[in-house]
Amino acid sequence: MNILVIGSGGREHALYWKLSESPQTEQIYAIPGNPGMDASAAIALDDHAKILRFVKEKDIGLVVVGPEVPLMNGLVDELEAAGIRAFGPRANAAEIEGSKSFAKDLMKKYGIPTARYEVFTAAEPARAYIRQEGAPIVVKADGLAAGKGVIVAMTEQEALDAVDAIMEDHSFGDAGARVVIEEFMEGEEASLLAFTDGTTIRPMISAQDHKRAYDGDRGPNTGGMGTYAPAPVMTPEMTERAVEEILKPTIAAMEKEGCPYRGCLYLGLMVTHEGPKVVEFNARFGDPETQVVLPLLDGDLVRIMCACSDGTLADVPIHWKSGAAVCVVLAADGYPASYEKGHEIRGIRAAEDTGALVFHAGTAKQNGKIITNGGRVLGVVGMGEDITSAVKKSYAAVEKISFKDAYYRNDIAHRALRNR
Repeated sequence: MNILVIGSGGREHALYWKLSESPQTEQIYAIPGNPGMDASAAIALDDHAKILRFVKEKDIGLVVVGPEVPLMNGLVDELEAAGIRAFGPRANAAEIEGSKSFAKDLMKKYGIPTARYEVFTAAEPARAYIRQEGAPIVVKADGLAAGKGVIVAMTEQEALDAVDAIMEDHSFGDAGARVVIEEFMEGEEASLLAFTDGTTIRPMISAQDHKRAYDGDRGPNTGGMGTYAPAPVMTPEMTERAVEEILKPTIAAMEKEGCPYRGCLYLGLMVTHEGPKVVEFNARFGDPETQVVLPLLDGDLVRIMCACSDGTLADVPIHWKSGAAVCVVLAADGYPASYEKGHEIRGIRAAEDTGALVFHAGTAKQNGKIITNGGRVLGVVGMGEDITSAVKKSYAAVEKISFKDAYYRNDIAHRALRNR
């Protein structure tokens, strides 16, 4: 079978790598891809007509859509209408990520545990609500903001400034036309991804992301500076509760609302003293969670994804390897604000020779050299029998790689190591 991966980041490189391992994969392509993916085609993600032509020309049997924007823009709908098998939700189901107010209203209606919230379309009522509730409090841009539209405000002034930035300065563009303001939840965050065909739900191994830019969980929120799996806070009991209390009711609710959900559902959780509660849903694989979850998958990803698309997931066994995986993100200095591009990257092969996986995220090829081309540049994944050994392997590989003004956190997996 010929496979096409849509996207160009570290998540897509990890998907491309794992799909390549399947005995069913004959040829694999990526649009637009990156230098880590061999067969890339320079087609824009919003050019659905060209993508459809490419799919037909190359006789693609499965299209895997990585990023949220093409999902929201209905790429899966168009592929399925043309009789092409696609992995990912249709546009109406992707709304669970595309609109935080849609997701919060769904959870309220069906009694799915999450933080108390209010939705605002104007700044002044939002400010009044913040003054009424006090801090800490969470302010979220309603729409897609590349994982950066959430401000956890520890003071009232910080929350008021967040409303001004989102609604009046339009720092997230149209995504900030509405804001969702939530109560602050105490606990530890974790990510649980799940495969689903709209009926059967198969949770993946849990992971924990590091959103803040700097060591000690300080600095601005980013798209993610590193991850590890499994997350110790997600005990078997807690995972079971997340499946029974959140995943199953959510998939059933989406069906009842007329937008059945198929693909990967990402559950961002807060593990509180009352149990797991939803922080956010994403309508696709997380980045960089994918980079640690997929290396621990002991199975055929092509078969699993086809089953999600075909409605036969119940018939496919899914197993996970023992051990742990840790991903350290190498970023360009200045990320998530302004940063330089175009610096040569050295040492990728040397890092891979240590046994690590190196996933390209923000890279490009120029005159035969790999150069930086984004804020998050590479994800370096080490695997071991436990978190401690995986951390050592990932950082040993990171030290082999260099580019001008490279930056990475030195404390990835610190919570897991502290709790050992």
